[in-house]
Amino acid sequence: MPMALLATTPPCPCPCDIVASSRGCFLRAPRSTALPRGAMAAASAAGCSVPPSLLVFSGGTAFNGVVEDLKKVTTRVAHVLPVSDDGGSTAEIVRVLGGPAVGDIRSRCLRFEARVVPDCRRRTHFVGWCLTAIQGNNTCFLVYFHNEILRRSAEMFCFTNGSIGNFFFAGARIFFQSLDAAIFLFSRVSQIPAESFVLPVISTNDRLTLGCELWDGTIIRGQNEISHPSNGRKEVVNKDCNSCSALPSRIKRVFYMSSEGSNLLHEVFPEANRTVLEQLSKVDCIVYAMGSLFTSVCPSLVLRGIGETIASRSIPKVLLLNGSHDRETTGLSASGFVTAITDSLNRTYGDPDKSLKNLPKDYVNALLVPKGGQIPLDVENFAAQGIFHVVTVDSIRDPKLHCTGKSSSQLSFS
Repeated sequence: MPMALLATTPPCPCPCDIVASSRGCFLRAPRSTALPRGAMAAASAAGCSVPPSLLVFSGGTAFNGVVEDLKKVTTRVAHVLPVSDDGGSTAEIVRVLGGPAVGDIRSRCLRFEARVVPDCRRRTHFVGWCLTAIQGNNTCFLVYFHNEILRRSAEMFCFTNGSIGNFFFAGARIFFQSLDAAIFLFSRVSQIPAESFVLPVISTNDRLTLGCELWDGTIIRGQNEISHPSNGRKEVVNKDCNSCSALPSRIKRVFYMSSEGSNLLHEVFPEANRTVLEQLSKVDCIVYAMGSLFTSVCPSLVLRGIGETIASRSIPKVLLLNGSHDRETTGLSASGFVTAITDSLNRTYGDPDKSLKNLPKDYVNALLVPKGGQIPLDVENFAAQGIFHVVTVDSIRDPKLHCTGKSSSQLSFS
């Protein structure tokens, strides 16, 4: 469908003049983009004295580049992240110590640091900060983490390529028996704005494993195995759809698994973090960020209470469409992304007693689409889904992101 067909669509109701990159593409929304109705428009009419409040569903990598520029527009942002990652040093921590994955949380918290410094200096600052400043009651959480490793002498822990930040968060979580407390500690010491939040979508001390069911009935266990299986190799993650074998069939749904579940799939139904539900009930805009659709975004959407709350809100609900496919979305059109989000929030293919019947427009009412992106734009299906706010935005390649193989994304605000 030619891009020109989108020129007559109504303006996107997103509250910000936004520039995004999806999987290495920058997206720029036109400066003429209209503000949404309600609280956001009222704030604008009053001279923008109240910045917009956003809740963003994302993973730990794809939206990280957005955070610095987002702070130029508003610091009233709740970042909701899954805790089911099982790759990198996170996998080693979970294997030996159990508990939720902390890697995505750590990655986003570091982006929130009050002082803007280059990544290499940021890492140096963080290491020193852990060893000298975080010693409440003479307790260093890195030392505590190491002691916990030594207590499990039967398990040989591999420190190769380990993240100091992950070690700190794991130690603080175990010490306080709360990931939320570990995040709060980091937030206060790092002077993260009080109105900014990094929220695990599930508040738990248990290990959570992500599973997926394919349309051919295949069940895959583990986030890494779904998105970028390494076949046991320890190497740089590459989520590009050409870097690993294709899935035998498209993904039907994602769900949470346990080794102790009572059904054949060992499926479990954890509760959503109450703070996430509270934020959803009062923010001005909801954003589904670019990134790995089924392993970064959908794990936060399938939880009970998330779909109910989003559907009840009459606010902008914006999908930042990816600029290219990965292993999870090969062959999917733009409306297919909307369908996947809708099915996840409705829990369509799970327990029928826990499912909803809401329409796509109840969950997504605006799209930002990168010009020249690889995702087919089936505009006629947008109308059938009740979505009429589609903004095509200029895009450029960011070789710095592509060379890492991490499918990173970035937003800028002007």
